[in-house]
Amino acid sequence: MLKRYQNQIGTLLRLSDALTVGATWTLAYWLRFEFQIFEVTKGIPGFGTYATLLPLVVILWGVVFSWMGLYSSNRVLRRTHEFYRTISAHITALTFLLALTYLISDYRYSRATMAIFGFLGAPALALGRLFIRNLVRKIRTNGMGVARTLVVGDGRSAEMIIQRVKKFPELGFQITGQLVADPKTVTEHSRDFPILGSFQDFKSVLEQNHFEEIIFALPRTHGSLLDELLAQVRDETVDIRIVPDLHEYVVLGCLIEDFEGIPVVGVNESPLEGWGAGFKRLTDILLSSFGLLILSPIFALIAIAMRMSSPGPIFYRQERMGMDGRSFQMIKFRSMRVDAEERTGPVWATAEDNRKTPIGTFLRSTSLDELPQLWNVLMGDMSLVGPRPERPFFVNKFRSEIPGYMLRHKVKSGITGWAQVHGWRGDTSLARRIECDLYYIRHWSFWLDIKILCLTVWRGFINRNAY
Repeated sequence: MLKRYQNQIGTLLRLSDALTVGATWTLAYWLRFEFQIFEVTKGIPGFGTYATLLPLVVILWGVVFSWMGLYSSNRVLRRTHEFYRTISAHITALTFLLALTYLISDYRYSRATMAIFGFLGAPALALGRLFIRNLVRKIRTNGMGVARTLVVGDGRSAEMIIQRVKKFPELGFQITGQLVADPKTVTEHSRDFPILGSFQDFKSVLEQNHFEEIIFALPRTHGSLLDELLAQVRDETVDIRIVPDLHEYVVLGCLIEDFEGIPVVGVNESPLEGWGAGFKRLTDILLSSFGLLILSPIFALIAIAMRMSSPGPIFYRQERMGMDGRSFQMIKFRSMRVDAEERTGPVWATAEDNRKTPIGTFLRSTSLDELPQLWNVLMGDMSLVGPRPERPFFVNKFRSEIPGYMLRHKVKSGITGWAQVHGWRGDTSLARRIECDLYYIRHWSFWLDIKILCLTVWRGFINRNAY
């Protein structure tokens, strides 16, 4: 049923995208040459000139959207993620269109028309897809075309899958019964479907009811029971789904892959891959280059002030642990005496730390000592946004004390991050900091990075915990 749903949704989305692209392309021509929102100086071409390009536009958008996974099943649930992917795919297709029209056509299509098409196409495509999703959701919510589903299991995995099915009725599942280990221990007051019996009643329940889907969500302790139950439906036509009991190990999320016919579950994989990672890296390069150029006068003033106030080097290099546990040399403006850790060894700075230089106190309180890390970003050791990198000495200490600590190294370290803009920096709660880091990784998107950068400018530089 789920596969049929995905095929139906894919067909509707392809049709919606094709109609939207075609209509937007036509509208762009009309606005440019008929309504003339920009002055026309070289004559008005006939619509036929642009209409001949319409099949190429529709096909190109369909190919690019398919290539970027906009019609695949792993985009079904996350609407915000689908929105960002739609915008990215639209920009990519528009880039290809500009290149193709320049290379294969003697006629130079209006740049203003292309700009109008690009500007209007992004929200039009996103709204069209949202309309399709909401339409299907409403149809499924009203019980049309849904599959009668039996849930076998009573642990946390079963409860989680039940919640998800209720949250996303557009998937087409309708839970009409559940089997548990002991029906007497289960309260049904909050359920809208009956407990049909225990696991031992599985065969008789199947014979007495008509189910189109069976979802097995058994705890790991019932592994042998799963084999027995699956053997009883080996010759049945009912669709079967198996929910592995892995929630204890999944912190960042998981991914199911088909490896030459073998299902493989990827646990705690980084969401930053493919186009997302490439776009984030491109943004890092552009903004860090711009930042180094614009801030160079400030760099010079800080260097002069440091040279006048304290002997020693201007910059301070310190080993930090970044993505995948790899170490790199992080660069900062030196804010402490050269022999700061000669007696104490690796320690965190405190509010009344007497190791700081006169100018260093100001630099640390305003976070200006972090600015040279733009070079680390440009070189690829860090990103503008991500979990703050820690020294290997502290990493080796915290990894055994804080569950999930090393998962923050699934992405590149950042100059700023979700924890920093919420005040969790310096000598503050490590647990809350890790919680923020994992939240960022789980919910990463390009727009979340933009939000964090804006919050950093607004309230992240000067903070009571910056010392």
